[in-house]
Amino acid sequence: MEEFYFYTKGLTVGYHGVPLIKEVELRLKRGEILTLIGPNGAGKTTILKSMIRQLEPLGGVVYLDGQNVQKISGKDLARKLSVVLTNRVHPEMMTCKDVVATGRYPYTGKFGVLSKEDHRIVDESMRLVHIQELGPRDFSRISDGQKQRVMLARALCQKPELIVLDEPTSFLDIRYKLEFLSILQNLSRTKNLSVLMSLHELDLAGRISDKIACIHGDCVERFGTPEEIFTKGYIPQLYQMTAGSYDELTGNLELPPAEGKPEVFVIGGAGSGTAVYRRLQRSGIPFATGVLWQNDLDYPSAKALAAEVVEEKAFSRIRPEKLQRAKELVDGCREVICTLGEELEGGLGTELKELAEYAGLQGKLKTYV
Repeated sequence: MEEFYFYTKGLTVGYHGVPLIKEVELRLKRGEILTLIGPNGAGKTTILKSMIRQLEPLGGVVYLDGQNVQKISGKDLARKLSVVLTNRVHPEMMTCKDVVATGRYPYTGKFGVLSKEDHRIVDESMRLVHIQELGPRDFSRISDGQKQRVMLARALCQKPELIVLDEPTSFLDIRYKLEFLSILQNLSRTKNLSVLMSLHELDLAGRISDKIACIHGDCVERFGTPEEIFTKGYIPQLYQMTAGSYDELTGNLELPPAEGKPEVFVIGGAGSGTAVYRRLQRSGIPFATGVLWQNDLDYPSAKALAAEVVEEKAFSRIRPEKLQRAKELVDGCREVICTLGEELEGGLGTELKELAEYAGLQGKLKTYV
C-alpha cells in the first residue's frame, strides 16, 4: 500500500454502534481526485466524517501518509489534511481575509499571532482561488459562491497534502461550480494536492475525478476510474431511477417521453434537434425522428425522448429501407419539423433532403428552425 498516500482497510462506519457502510476500501495517490457518489442518505458524509475523525469508526483503519489517522496528533493532522464541509459558517465581525487567515492556526503559537510568512501564505491562498478583491469585505455580506471560495482558500492556508470536501458545489450556480472545480483540478496537477470529496453532479464527477467510489446499500458497490464506473445501465441502477433516463456516455439526463403514437416527425441532426425534442416533450406531444446516425449529437436525447428513432450506423449512407421507414412515419404524422438547413445539400444529407421534400409535397413541412 506504500504507493497510496491515503487509503482505508476494512473501514466500517455508522452511528450509535449500528453499522451503516461496511468494509470501505478506498485508495488515493498523491495528486489524485477521488469522488464519492450515490443516492441521498447513502452514507457519503458519514464516510467522510469518519475518515477525518469527526465520527468514531466502528471498525477498520484509515491511513494517511502511512500513519493511522487515529494516532496522529490534532496539530499534525491539521498540517496534512484540511476540510471544507457543507455547513454554512457564520463568523461574526470578520473580513474574508480574517477567515482565510484562521487556516494558519495549526502553525502559530498559543496566541495565534501570524508571522510575516503566515501573511504571505494567506495572500498566496487567496490568489490561488482568485479572491484577492474580497479580502477587506465582510464575510457575512458576500454570496454563497464567494463564501465557498473563501473557505477553500482557508483550507489551502493550512498547506495540506489532502483536502476533504463534502458537497462543495451545493450552494453554487453553474459559473461558480465550474470555477471551483477547475481550481481544485489545477491544484491537484500543479501542487500535487490530493482531493477527496462527495458530489451530486454526476457529469462533473465524471469529468474531474481520477477515481470514483459508488456508495449503495451497506457498501462501496464500485470503485474505479470514471470509464469503469459509467457503464451502460449502471447509474440508473445505483440511483434506483424510476422515471426518465441517464446516458452514461454523454451525461445526458432526460425526463420521460410523451406517450402515444407519434404526432410530429422531426428531421434533425448535428445537435440541431435536441431543443425541439425537449420542447415537444414539455408539451406532451409524442414524436418520431430520423434518420439519425448513431454517433450524432442528437442521438442520445432522441433515444430517450422519441416514440421511435429511425437510426443508421455511424458514417454510413442511409439505406433505402431506413428512408422508407422514415417516410412511413411522416405519413402517420400531422406535422414535420426540419431543423436542418445547408446540411441537406449533398453528401450524407441527400436522403434527408429527399425526406424533407417528401413531407413538403404532403403539405406537412411547416417549420424550418
